[in-house]
Amino acid sequence: MLSDHSGVRLPHVEQSPTRQVGKRVIIAAVVLILTVAIVYLDRDGYRDNNGGEISVLDATYYATVTLSTTGYGDITPVAPSARLVNILVITPLRIMFLLILIGTTVEALTASCREEFRIRRWRSRVRQHVVVCGYGTKGRSAIRALLGNGTPADTIVVVDADPGAVEEASAAGLTAVHGDAGRADVLRRTSVEKARAVIVAANRDDAAVLIVLTVRQLNPTVPITASVREEENASLLRQSGADSVITSSAAAGRLLGLSTDSPKVVAVVEDLLTAGRGLDLVQRHVAQSEVGLDARSLRDVVLSVTRGGRTLRYDDPLIGELQTGDVLVVVRSHT
Repeated sequence: MLSDHSGVRLPHVEQSPTRQVGKRVIIAAVVLILTVAIVYLDRDGYRDNNGGEISVLDATYYATVTLSTTGYGDITPVAPSARLVNILVITPLRIMFLLILIGTTVEALTASCREEFRIRRWRSRVRQHVVVCGYGTKGRSAIRALLGNGTPADTIVVVDADPGAVEEASAAGLTAVHGDAGRADVLRRTSVEKARAVIVAANRDDAAVLIVLTVRQLNPTVPITASVREEENASLLRQSGADSVITSSAAAGRLLGLSTDSPKVVAVVEDLLTAGRGLDLVQRHVAQSEVGLDARSLRDVVLSVTRGGRTLRYDDPLIGELQTGDVLVVVRSHT
């Protein structure tokens, strides 16, 4: 974890400096309380230059100035037992107390500097990464699909306004940015201008539109895939700059309708949507050895061919023979 001003969370490599400081402060407080108890129990062996008996306040005062090596000398051990306790017990406690304070400061500063260095190095190296806006159910599913298709975890950047979601994404080995993905300054932290793709998985359609507009402003050419809850908002997202729009509620509704009369169709669709087992949908460029062949003669089942920016269905007669530069969408058996 790293300093709050950056808003970026790289995958965890160590405890938070704040948590480390908190633990050491508790240990230092325990040492102080133990010293106060030792002095107060042996209060008859101490002398206060102002006279009177040593109270709990006096014992606390003496423990504080002693552990901090201030040592004003107004309260001093005079009895042999008190001096022996100071030599054998309080002096080691003083050393422990100082080591805790100094060690905490040095370690916290070192951890913060090291984390800042990691962030700067990440920002200088990151490119061709995927930015996922939203780490809810849709965002996590999209990331599982990316990982299942071979996208390395260190090339996925998550943006979410929920600190818990950011913490969860960071713990999962992903780079995470805390903030509203609809804000330009937040998206700049993801280096969106160098991203190869952006996935918008917001919980609300209006938030998705704002995110798409902001992404398109910062990176006019990056492919954007957005999820929308209501089908009537899909055209608005396309007008905002989304290249692909997936209507989650409509897709789920169609599958639910098919499940009654065509359950096998639903099973195949679910299989196709689950990467890493059974049947997989794969997009790939035509191989040189496939140029000149009919699409139906390939080992993979070809669903579409994209040529010159136009996508042709498998049964379109315009496909003809495959050409160099064609992009195929195929069904491949995962073995």
